[in-house]
Amino acid sequence: MDDDGDFPSISQIIRDLAARESVSIGEIVEVFGTRAFGALLFFFALPNLLPLPPGSSTILGAPLLLLAPQVAIGVAAPWLPRAVDDRRLAGADLSRAFGRLLPWIERFEKISRPRMAPLFSPWGERVIGVLCAALAFVLILPIPLGNLLPALTIGVFGFSLFQRDGLFAVAGYVLAAFSGFLLYLAADVVIGGVRLLLNWLSGA
Repeated sequence: MDDDGDFPSISQIIRDLAARESVSIGEIVEVFGTRAFGALLFFFALPNLLPLPPGSSTILGAPLLLLAPQVAIGVAAPWLPRAVDDRRLAGADLSRAFGRLLPWIERFEKISRPRMAPLFSPWGERVIGVLCAALAFVLILPIPLGNLLPALTIGVFGFSLFQRDGLFAVAGYVLAAFSGFLLYLAADVVIGGVRLLLNWLSGA
């Protein structure tokens, strides 16, 4: 990933994309260039924080399931199947999806800067990719409100990769740990409930 300080901000790129009548996923990848991995993780994760129609997290999570493993194995540039690459998004839909998020993105951009570079070594990026891949899998599961924290975590990791900001990467690791803890608690509750049900049925 390049570190060109003159690279347009992610918020400006999103505004430019939303101003178009429509844009394909392939064109989005091309616009983000050598920083596409971080930007695309961010781009597909963040809308999941907003109220969306049922099934939207599955649609938005599918590209994340394709992209995050590529970060994990150290692929140089994103690859997407032609069916995904050619899919077009309306600019109006992008504007609705990011309209409420853009002011927050711009605030974070103002305080963000490249730092803690060792976190973005090849191995550092691969660790981020592994975590994002696991979270993307959780994101597409039909768990009520279960997509919010994974989406936020992937978005923060994507932002850190795009900005080369280790502070946000650390925040991503903290959120990933918290996500794992909550998933463990949720799984423990579900397993406990199943055991109680089986015990009740066996005693009936």
